[in-house]
Amino acid sequence: MPDLKVLEERGVELRQADRLDERAFRDAGLAGATALALVMPDDMVNLHAALCAREVEEKLRVVVRMFNTGLAGSVSRIFPDHVVLSDAEMAAPAFVAAALGEVAPTHFRHSDRTLYVAHRADVPDRRVMLTLATDAGGEVAVLPEEPSPEDARPGDLVLAQAVGGSAEGDVTRRMLVRGARRRRPLAAFGRALRAALSRKLGVAVLITLVVTVLAGAVLNAWDGTDHNLWQSIYVTLMTAVGSSDVEEQRNAVAQAAQLVLTVAGLALLPLITAAVVDGMVNARLALGQGRPAGVLRDHIVLVGLGNVGTQVLRRLHDLGVRVVAIDRHAEARGVKSAQKRGIPVIVGDASREETLRAASIATCRALVVVSTNDPVNLQAALHARGIREDLRVVLRLFDDDFAQRIGSAFDISTSRSVSRLCAPVFAAALLERNVHASIPVDRHVLLVGTVTVRDGSPLDGAPLSEVEEAAQARVLGMSSADQEWTDWRPDPRRVLSRGDRILVVARQRALRALVELSKP
Repeated sequence: MPDLKVLEERGVELRQADRLDERAFRDAGLAGATALALVMPDDMVNLHAALCAREVEEKLRVVVRMFNTGLAGSVSRIFPDHVVLSDAEMAAPAFVAAALGEVAPTHFRHSDRTLYVAHRADVPDRRVMLTLATDAGGEVAVLPEEPSPEDARPGDLVLAQAVGGSAEGDVTRRMLVRGARRRRPLAAFGRALRAALSRKLGVAVLITLVVTVLAGAVLNAWDGTDHNLWQSIYVTLMTAVGSSDVEEQRNAVAQAAQLVLTVAGLALLPLITAAVVDGMVNARLALGQGRPAGVLRDHIVLVGLGNVGTQVLRRLHDLGVRVVAIDRHAEARGVKSAQKRGIPVIVGDASREETLRAASIATCRALVVVSTNDPVNLQAALHARGIREDLRVVLRLFDDDFAQRIGSAFDISTSRSVSRLCAPVFAAALLERNVHASIPVDRHVLLVGTVTVRDGSPLDGAPLSEVEEAAQARVLGMSSADQEWTDWRPDPRRVLSRGDRILVVARQRALRALVELSKP
């Protein structure tokens, strides 16, 4: 929950209501308003609020937060001017990319080019449009001054131009290749076999098999009969299942081997049956009740199966990455989605060490914690680091100051805030700004948008260089009022005039300031 005093200091008028109904909206002054944002976490609550809002003000631009975007049709019947956004869908790619150690696969197309986010080392310099972020003394510097070629760092985050048919620009394909762990057809049988062999029953089966093979070899060697390979196998197996008769003419060694083989055979069949049944039961329990069979490796442990966790789980599964999910509630939103995909779900407290060990935390590739409880998320991360110090941990943390302190104290620098990732997009939708894409950078979000110069505005007659503010906005391209095509990387000395459209990458405040400067 944000600090209410901070909101009041920023001029935000706060009203409290137990229920979002017509009375609450009238008291808040909805009549005559131009826009309404409904961002409650429950789809049905937001839909009910939209119905109540229509009774107060019909001509509204409504931005609705919904997990099930399929309900957008219902909102359209209430308000023609509407936008339905899913914060879970917008935030999930950032968590997935952080878990896989990759750049978020942000792509967007404008004019005649497709642009995407990548590390500078992954693209040639001629394809780089601008630098989004760099590491400045251990901290992320967003929209820095463009470095010279000799000062550029391989790890810098850049916005690059995609080239059709070029493998060097296909970030998504590299992400799939590195993260793919496709399921094999016999995966269920393999899990059952590993579960069985990890128990005492499996050890007993192995010992019995070894005794059977050795006894069979001795019997064929001392039987006095020249057997070929098939006959040797035949005699061994038939004797193992107790189908042989006592033959007094055989020598003592052969009789002893036959005796041992017959006794071992009597124990072999029940042991094999018990091992198979036990393994299949354990594998089924692992999938149905949340305990992964055997020890997993190179998987991702996902904590929290709410709205965001469900979207992260689906995307990781689509990428072919093995996942083990943890949630303290068996009826959480993503549990059914996980079971449908054959993903094991552990119902338990992720802040407990034994729960993390049950998910094979010591052999996983990353831990992603996306529950809505920051203290629980931190406890889970600390317990996981106690089990394995070099584990990659991705945390969902709301508070920036808290996230920075956690990073410096516990060396957990990878954290994401869902509200920071999504709030700029909701705000832009409310204000009808022409935003084309949002780019998550560490705990910051950059917006790609178009600003149109109006007649008599401060930007009318100003040079293009005035659009850029230090560490706040960068010009990608522009188009004049009389042209449809975009002039990429235009001359900063170019004078702006009415109708010019400027494509910028900016922080939220910078984009808001540019929109204000573009008005008369």
